[in-house]
Amino acid sequence: MAGPARVLLGQFQPRKNYSPREKPMKSGLHFLVAARQCEIGELEQLMRTSALVNLLGQLIHVLQKERGLSNIYLTSGGLRGAARRQSQIDACKQVEQQARAAFDHLDTGAARIGNGARLFSRIAYVLQGLDALPALRDRITTHATSPEAATAACAKLISGLLAVVFEAADSATDPEISRLLVATFNFMQGKEFAGQERATGATAFGAGVSDATRQQHWLHLIDSQDRCFKVFADFSQPAPLALWHTLCAADGTLAELERLRRIGCTAAVGDALDAELSQVWFDCCTRRMDAMQSVEAHMAADLLRLCESKVTEARTALQSHQTLLDTLAQTSAPPTAASTAPSAAFFDTPPAAGVAPPPQGYGLHLDRSVLELVQEQSQRLQAMRDELDTVRATLNERKLVERAKGLLMAHRRLSEADAYKMLRQTAMNQNRRLVDVAESLLSMADYLQEG
Repeated sequence: MAGPARVLLGQFQPRKNYSPREKPMKSGLHFLVAARQCEIGELEQLMRTSALVNLLGQLIHVLQKERGLSNIYLTSGGLRGAARRQSQIDACKQVEQQARAAFDHLDTGAARIGNGARLFSRIAYVLQGLDALPALRDRITTHATSPEAATAACAKLISGLLAVVFEAADSATDPEISRLLVATFNFMQGKEFAGQERATGATAFGAGVSDATRQQHWLHLIDSQDRCFKVFADFSQPAPLALWHTLCAADGTLAELERLRRIGCTAAVGDALDAELSQVWFDCCTRRMDAMQSVEAHMAADLLRLCESKVTEARTALQSHQTLLDTLAQTSAPPTAASTAPSAAFFDTPPAAGVAPPPQGYGLHLDRSVLELVQEQSQRLQAMRDELDTVRATLNERKLVERAKGLLMAHRRLSEADAYKMLRQTAMNQNRRLVDVAESLLSMADYLQEG
């Protein structure tokens, strides 16, 4: 062995002789304490990230409402919605400043966040969009853009904000927190599709005429919402799911929404639509989205409470480990036959349930306590990893589908909606899962690009 490897390994060669006063080498318990300290650091980071997710949800909500009002303003030639739009812009600016401040307070140390490169890249992208937002607003005010272009531009910014939420969910190392983040992300994504539907319907009714392309996009948005809310239902805790079902059935909003959907989505191409329904549609969708916001707030509160509970639990365990470590360091009990070889407990057969082990000396009892802690920690982490892998599978499937859509959009020059429709139709025709079709397509990416 030569070169850097010899130098590095040389730093860790064991010393053969220690004087009685020298500090002993670290035990397994030292590293168990260090593991708990790492876990607390990860949980505290998750708590900060969860608070950011809550704030981003608020920013997305106010931006969604501004987008809908901008569509009413544009389709009416500035005759409707001007005052409400300006008031909403002011509300957006306030929440935007809070989000910028939250970004500033993030710990950008490279070693602090496992997926920091992706998360910080998403945030950089979002900040570029927020910087460009005043110019977009000016173009809307002066009618220098179309309703469709304004909707797409705002959707691009909101998509960036949702990508930050996705990275937060993907970085979670605790399965319970991860489940809540996955539920939150999918609910927020479904709410964004609902916001795009609100803007699309407002534009359709405001234009006063049925359009085939717009109808197809409208139906795609309805289907996309259903998919997101299904994942939300699979991962949500009972309370927010029950709240969502209650709100869906309340005050007739859903029945009114379905009635207006039928008018807009089933009218023959070229048929006239009642322009006055634009505001009716917007108000109906807004009631529904405000209800969604209350569900988001409920999940955000649950998420923060869970993070706080996990941190408290980990700190209590750390204190217990530290107390045991201090006991081992301070004991001056004379050595016994049992305590001179405490590591033998590692190979001992566990006693039968309910049968206490025989007294074998203070040193061995402590060693058994440490061994039990190590085994419990190992089993707990393995169970967490198994559950986390199950939760992460949903996020990984989304990544594959998004990459496959991007490949189709680039190679076939399709819209996002058409790319997804092609993937879904292929899956139905071949009786395969959507993610399996996406994976097959990605495996042929090099051939597609060459063609």
